[in-house]
Amino acid sequence: MNQKTKDFFFWVTLAAAALLIVSSKVKAADGDIQDHYKTVIKQKPYTVEVCRDKVTSGDKTGDALAGAILGGIIGNNIKGEKDGGAIGALIGGMLGHSNSSASGNVKTYCSNQTRYKEESTTVYSHSTITFGYEGKIYTVRFIK
Repeated sequence: MNQKTKDFFFWVTLAAAALLIVSSKVKAADGDIQDHYKTVIKQKPYTVEVCRDKVTSGDKTGDALAGAILGGIIGNNIKGEKDGGAIGALIGGMLGHSNSSASGNVKTYCSNQTRYKEESTTVYSHSTITFGYEGKIYTVRFIK
């Protein structure tokens, strides 16, 4: 038998002896192995289209402005009236606003939104072994 083989058997025998010594000090009945689990939530995205109705007011500004311009032009053409353009613009603006056919309505606005469906699963986290050695209690955490 060569030297490498002899060394190999020496180290294997030494490791086995050490294991027997340690296992004789730690009683198997004293060891308590416990598996620990955790809850994991997985989110899966999906897209939905969400539509909302929004009330919009009728914009009468354009009609009032057009009436004011026409009233101002007519008021400037009145002879002998020095503020005719301003008075005509004021009256034309009021008439344009009151005679406007603009009205409020409801518009539908749609947008895409990402939402998440959640799935809860329980998975293995780790294990612990609790044992007594020379009057002390030890707990060691490990992964299987």
